[in-house]
Amino acid sequence: MIVILKPDPNQDQLKSLLSWLQEKGITIHTSVGEARTILGLVGDTSQLDADLIAALDIVEDVKRIHEPYKNANRMFHPEDTVVKVGNTRIGGGSLTLMAGPCSVESEEQVVTIAKAVKASGATMLRGGAFKPRTSPYAFQGLGAIGLEYLKTAREETGLPIITEMMDISQLPLFKDVDVIQIGARNMQNFDLLKAVGRQEKPVLLKRGMSATYEEWLMSAEYIMAGGNHNVILCERGIRTFETYTRNTLDLSAVPVLRKLTHLPIIIDPSHAGGKSWLVDSLSMGAVAAGCDGLEIEVHNDPAKALCDGPQCLRPDAFHRLAGKLLTLHETVKNLEA
Repeated sequence: MIVILKPDPNQDQLKSLLSWLQEKGITIHTSVGEARTILGLVGDTSQLDADLIAALDIVEDVKRIHEPYKNANRMFHPEDTVVKVGNTRIGGGSLTLMAGPCSVESEEQVVTIAKAVKASGATMLRGGAFKPRTSPYAFQGLGAIGLEYLKTAREETGLPIITEMMDISQLPLFKDVDVIQIGARNMQNFDLLKAVGRQEKPVLLKRGMSATYEEWLMSAEYIMAGGNHNVILCERGIRTFETYTRNTLDLSAVPVLRKLTHLPIIIDPSHAGGKSWLVDSLSMGAVAAGCDGLEIEVHNDPAKALCDGPQCLRPDAFHRLAGKLLTLHETVKNLEA
């Protein structure tokens, strides 16, 4: 349920309303916008008389949210959420470029790539230390030492780091990581979602390969229900009958999610296409659709990459693409103005 307040509500009446709701066991989330203030009510709202609340002098309207996700709902929080990571702002009209290797292979490798992508306009470094792989014989990542290499790259460049967590037991290792990524295979690992929801560190939640929008948003709800509202959604392609590309990039996710939720929306064109020559077109399409950022894989020698080399861009290719993306983003903003 949401309660929309009238402009400049009487503070005594507001305190009385909040106190009454809390006595009913309702958790209240306040969203202050430019034009109005909204109280998002979470809990057993079936016991509340909507007509009684609507009759109060300070209340403009009362609406029940029928979707099962409440915290992630656009009705609950009309203004776009902006997730702050260091000096980077994800959402709110900016375009965030996250770039780096699929897998951290050495300190020299990740530092070299970090310097290159920063020079090209990236404001965050992505890189895998723990890698979920379909084959048990494939490279699984360097683990904890990979995290140390990422931290070194952050010290060298100032770029915040984003990397994937696969298990609750790894949480202590991620103490100094800037953004925790939850991969597609773990989108419905509810114990893991609850664990990252109990801390304040931003979480990038990738869409499961066969997940619906509602299932995806319900996974975000698990994180937010724990108190962590710093959630970023990432569309990385879904599984369809097509086998030519690694996955099928669902760009309709951008306008649909923009309608359904206030959370920032990131696109991963590398995992979607699975081929480096597709990354340019998919990225441009994502920016034109209105995404808040992109997560792009960059490797200094894709032919020798230990993980997903065919979908990685070389640093020079990323440099050219980043310039086009930033120009296109400004063009789209001007057209919408």
